[in-house]
Amino acid sequence: MIYLYSVLTVAAFFAALQISKVLKSVVLNSFVLTVLILIIVLLSADIPYDDYMAGNMPLNNLLGISVVALALPLYEQLRQISQRWKIILTVTTAASLLSMASGALLAWLLGAKPEIVATILPKSVTTPIAMAVAENIGGIPSVAAVGVIIAGLQGSMFGYLVLKKIGLKHSQAIGLSVGSVSHALGTVSCMELDLKAGGYSSISLVLCGIISSILAPLIFKVMYLFVA
Repeated sequence: MIYLYSVLTVAAFFAALQISKVLKSVVLNSFVLTVLILIIVLLSADIPYDDYMAGNMPLNNLLGISVVALALPLYEQLRQISQRWKIILTVTTAASLLSMASGALLAWLLGAKPEIVATILPKSVTTPIAMAVAENIGGIPSVAAVGVIIAGLQGSMFGYLVLKKIGLKHSQAIGLSVGSVSHALGTVSCMELDLKAGGYSSISLVLCGIISSILAPLIFKVMYLFVA
């Protein structure tokens, strides 16, 4: 019976899709609406969050598969991407470094312990990678997952909108920007609005995950070497 919570999640998502078609809002996209619907249902029915998560395990286990599924738009844009691989690699490397350094530095300036800094460091990559990186450098994987969700929600709601507002017109640039800081959630938001931006967001998501997993331990050590 507990796995009926997975059915609840799917039903909330389909309801959110219908509402999203009516609202046509970048901020209140289908993912954000799904989260809001689930919060209302769980609070109204007084359902413990731990019970909901346990019952939602079948869907949670699909997270890795969903990331792999993003390879399809990546494949569709492969020809254009192969012609710009140097720029893409430069952008994603710079974005990974800036994202990790800014979050860790802010946490350190606010007086966070090394354990918390290590937890926040990989906030802008997809959840499985962020949890593994955080654990490897002495962070708290479960808290790292929360940071990833917050970063993803912010990018999903405001990333595309803000970039458009500041005058960024090229889908490639928008996709690389959103994917580098908002991982899968930002990528899904891009997919709904601009397929080409979604394709570039996919490759940014993948490359930033790889780059961050390699460089995060080094950044963490260097940071505390200079401040020690």
